[in-house]
Amino acid sequence: MFTYEHPQFLNLLWAVPVLGLLLLAYSAWRKRTLQRLGAPGPLQRVMPGFSPQRFWLKNTLILLALAGLALAWANPQRGSKKQQTTQKSADIFIALDISQSMLARDLAPSRLELSKVFIQKLVKALQGERIGLIFFAGDAFLQMPLSTDYGFILQSVQDATPDLITAQGTAIPAAINLAIKSFDNEPAGRALILITDGEDHDEDAVGRAEAAFDDGIVIYPVGAGTAEGGPIPVADFEFSEYKRDEKGDFVITRLNESLLHDIAQAAGGRVFNVSKGEAALSALKREVDGLEKRDIAVRSFSEFESYYQWFLLPALLLLALEGWLGWRKAGQEHGLT
Repeated sequence: MFTYEHPQFLNLLWAVPVLGLLLLAYSAWRKRTLQRLGAPGPLQRVMPGFSPQRFWLKNTLILLALAGLALAWANPQRGSKKQQTTQKSADIFIALDISQSMLARDLAPSRLELSKVFIQKLVKALQGERIGLIFFAGDAFLQMPLSTDYGFILQSVQDATPDLITAQGTAIPAAINLAIKSFDNEPAGRALILITDGEDHDEDAVGRAEAAFDDGIVIYPVGAGTAEGGPIPVADFEFSEYKRDEKGDFVITRLNESLLHDIAQAAGGRVFNVSKGEAALSALKREVDGLEKRDIAVRSFSEFESYYQWFLLPALLLLALEGWLGWRKAGQEHGLT
């Protein structure tokens, strides 16, 4: 299976179809312009020896070379030597609230989007730990069990929306219960990072947090929202209607920081907030680093073989061929025509 050492260079591949469309537009414009000049006789005097076939051939060679260079710069690699090692690791579940109240924009661009950014940075900071992912709203489901497949976690977080769960609400006890069931039986080094606005209508959240702590699980609530709160968009668009109550007034959702503190106190953790950014991330990482670690087996590739040359050489040859070919018809220019 191939990976890319510098995947950002693959974005250059978008330039190939864009430039192809520009060439088509230019060709159509040139054809209309030349038609205004009259019959083929005058055209030959204006553009003696011009070859449309050479025009397309040379530009096609340039586009193919650009695609080859983009792939070469990205440097495709394949693992050539696989080995199993052990490493010290804690087990961390991240539970993300994806209820509709997380669409509120009292935190820009929204509670949910800022939480996604927070999680993406957190996963990168916690690499080396086993991480699992839970989504919850009115119910909870396991998006990913404990793993070191950080790429899948990041992609899953990016795709998270309230539409993934039909039952709406903020069922914090369901998320805690699912985490308890999903941890291994090994009691050491287990934590649940609970990212939510805390608007839980189930009074059992603190009780479930106490049960988790009795089972050796520390809970770190991470608040998403403000005390002032904001209305709840009906749909996640820039200009959208907002949720209203029976009287027609806007429903205002606020961060329930008091509940988060009660959960943290019951489960031996600390409360953080996604709006604190790097400061919260650093403090949370220190908490995780302080957990008891245990040995886990990890399979990884210790050596990678690069294949950039399979794309670089053809790209350079295509550029050389393009420079060698002329624009005019045979017999109309010096050199290869």
